[in-house]
Amino acid sequence: MSRPKAVADVDSRGGRRLNAAHIETPAVSAVGSSGSHPLSSPHSTPRPLSSSRCGPLAGTLRVPGDKSISHRALIFGALATGVTRIRGLLEAEDVVNTAKAVTLLGAPAEKIGDTWVVKGRGVGGLRQPGAALDFGNSGTGTRLMMGVVAGHPIEVRMTGDASLTRRPMRRVLGPLKSMGLATVEDKETLPLTVRGTGQLVPIVYELPVPSAQVKSAILIAGLHAAGETTVIETEATRDHTERMLRYFGAEVRTEVKGGKNNITVEGEAELTGRDVTVPGDPSSAAFLACAALLVPGSDVTIAGVLVNETRTGLYTTLEEMGGDVTFLNAREEGGEPIADIRVRHSRLKGVTVPAQRAPSMIDEYPVLACVAAFAEGDTRMDGLAELKVKESDRLAATAAGLAANGVKATVEGDTLVVHGNGEVPGGGTVATHLDHRIAMAFLTMGLASEKPVTVDDTTMIATSFPEFRGLMEKLGARYR
Repeated sequence: MSRPKAVADVDSRGGRRLNAAHIETPAVSAVGSSGSHPLSSPHSTPRPLSSSRCGPLAGTLRVPGDKSISHRALIFGALATGVTRIRGLLEAEDVVNTAKAVTLLGAPAEKIGDTWVVKGRGVGGLRQPGAALDFGNSGTGTRLMMGVVAGHPIEVRMTGDASLTRRPMRRVLGPLKSMGLATVEDKETLPLTVRGTGQLVPIVYELPVPSAQVKSAILIAGLHAAGETTVIETEATRDHTERMLRYFGAEVRTEVKGGKNNITVEGEAELTGRDVTVPGDPSSAAFLACAALLVPGSDVTIAGVLVNETRTGLYTTLEEMGGDVTFLNAREEGGEPIADIRVRHSRLKGVTVPAQRAPSMIDEYPVLACVAAFAEGDTRMDGLAELKVKESDRLAATAAGLAANGVKATVEGDTLVVHGNGEVPGGGTVATHLDHRIAMAFLTMGLASEKPVTVDDTTMIATSFPEFRGLMEKLGARYR
């Protein structure tokens, strides 16, 4: 498909001002929700939900803005000189917590009308916050912000919810410490106090495991170093940081040497505030697309979705399985390729998903596993080590959820094999382990299973996709 490079400008519109520092929960309006209530905060009482077999899903709609790009737009806006205006920002809890964090660091982020406005302080201008930065459930916000703090002579306390405080930070702290970041406590999990410096040392660092979050944290820190900082990756990961840094004025180059990507950022950078349009999140769109594939008679179009090649591994895999998936009206906005994705019900077959594809679909494996349960034959997914350190051990949680609903699946090291036979008995309850993607994946599976599928909690869905239930019900999904 064509990938034009035009950038869409965004104009601020007048309207009510909403400052990130005063936001208690994200905007969770369920578009076309058929009267259903928006999903609530993951800090509230658990709310189980069941999905049942339904009639054909149909319609054209949009999903909220991409989470990865939303985080970065706020952060780069804070590091830039001048004003950054962001339209389409994902107003889920993870992103709102990043907005709160940049506000506490002295770069106010507020919503005016339908546009978020960030008043930047320049690369070296953030200040000591007056309170801890609470990232809730967001590993992306936490790790990227560590790269930000590294380049400032400030001390910052970072914390999060029960899930985030169990997740390892070693892979990002290691390279950042070699650049000059320090930790007050002798540990590598939140809550943690980190101390930055205004004089970082540039490094050349090869990622031991593909990770866009670690790569991004190092490149962000490299903005403050005297010289060039290079990250080497053996497998390509999401390149939103590189694209957006260039858009904001940083000097970033990507070269292939010895079969490896070398991404280099020039230090002592000067970023300039820009207008940003956030495209639809392909990871959120995945649930709608997969539901359309599974429910007989379905025909769904998801408009304005990000189709950056580092994010489309799921759609490539679905096509290999025999899925009727078409990218329409390809164009580019804000430096990123987007398209409308049309998906129709299809008979599916099992395939082998190569390990090298994992970085481009790491968040989509739970829902792919649910789709594979309806395919004819085995679907083998290799290279899933990263799933073990997400919001939950997603590899184990996915296999357990399948088993609870009568689907045979085996875990072999970092490989998941789903033994599909064209139908799913259902009738089970899935333990979500506070993981939003586990919850949404199995609620998707239940729309085509013989008996309803229940998940033990849906409150954490608000961290990434608060409109999930409303949009699915607008298409014709059934929940209770």
